[in-house]
Amino acid sequence: MTQAPFESRESADRPQAFILTGSFPVIRRNPLYLTELSGRGLKILVITAESYRAQATEAMADTSNPAAQITEIAYVTGDFTVQGAFVAGAIARTSAWREAYTIVGAYAVGDYLAEPTGLLADGLGVRSPGLRASRACRSKYLQRWYAPGLGPASLTIPAGERERVDLDAVRFPAVVKPASRASSSGVETVADVAGLRARLATYPDHEVVLVEEKVSGPEFSVESLIQDGEVVFASVTDKVTTDSHTHTFVEMAHSVPSVREDLRAALLGANRELVAALAFEHGIAHSEWRVGDDGRPRLIEVAARTPGDGLLTLYQLATGRPLEPEILRVALGEPANYPRPYRYARQVYLEHRPGTLEDVVLDWPDVRPEWIGASGVWPDIKPGGPGEEPTLRAVLVLRERGAALTPLADSDDRSVTFFIDAPTPDGLDALERRVRAAIRVVVG
Repeated sequence: MTQAPFESRESADRPQAFILTGSFPVIRRNPLYLTELSGRGLKILVITAESYRAQATEAMADTSNPAAQITEIAYVTGDFTVQGAFVAGAIARTSAWREAYTIVGAYAVGDYLAEPTGLLADGLGVRSPGLRASRACRSKYLQRWYAPGLGPASLTIPAGERERVDLDAVRFPAVVKPASRASSSGVETVADVAGLRARLATYPDHEVVLVEEKVSGPEFSVESLIQDGEVVFASVTDKVTTDSHTHTFVEMAHSVPSVREDLRAALLGANRELVAALAFEHGIAHSEWRVGDDGRPRLIEVAARTPGDGLLTLYQLATGRPLEPEILRVALGEPANYPRPYRYARQVYLEHRPGTLEDVVLDWPDVRPEWIGASGVWPDIKPGGPGEEPTLRAVLVLRERGAALTPLADSDDRSVTFFIDAPTPDGLDALERRVRAAIRVVVG
């Protein structure tokens, strides 16, 4: 374990605490982190962006909201397109906390505070992915640097050099992506040099941009629990994105576990190689891959944080056990283990036409659309037994009634999602078709 570079000032009268960092809506959407930490008698300290102050204050004041379990919350400011923008604020807030608490762990549930969290953990002497992994997992060009043999052909364009960069070696179609954003923000396909030049002109001047050879083929993610640099659990997830019919890469479906048994060994092997290249120590890694016609996995990107969207829910539906307690065990230095899936689970996002969201209509027995609304709290979606029939577990409306729906450019533009699971892949596919036919998104 990393040792703190200062003399320990632990005191018997100083309460033990755990730091959670990241987007407040993500923390609120996954309340099991809060419940688990509270059940251990730990004080819960949260670092999130200043933009979430109003909703966090309201949620913490509501005793029926899981956020009421938060002991203290600190807000940081910064531009998410600027690398390292949140580091100073996170360190400043935590400097005060380490005088008042014995901090026993820290964990990032979102991308933008993952690097600051690694630095905090290093200074506090608690477990983390490690400095290399924490930094590289927030920078796509550093991922290419540390694992050059795993990704596609790639060109890094430093800030301020777009006008004079030589693009002759770029192979088209190509993918253009900002180096440090998340949620598919700013990632697009371009067909030629003219389209590439036009796209590069749309990014802020300070952003580092990658231009990469587009890998055509199925997309996957690998979720890994890692302790002491060893992968103790890993599973492959099938993915679907808007890339199948547009120039963007918004994720529209996740399926746990993958049905591509023919690619599983190659993906898990490449993932282990990536974990080693990044010197990943403790935590959960969420890596994304594409497999071309040659059967070789190519790294798209990797994150040192909880997998996004509803993947935590999918793992619980597939295995019968939540993943969050194991993530916290890793952060606290306790032995972690997680079972193999016994069902097939899928989250699907529905596409919509632009306009105003008026209603979501579902023709299904015993299931009604749940409007998440201002609370942001997802319902507790319970898993079924191994032999249970294919089941629609939930339909969630992620935007408020009257919200303006726009074309899908990044993850925040999505409006409606549903969760299903089944004992077989064929049963899962058939159920998806039935559910799609039973849902109508009413747009004015």
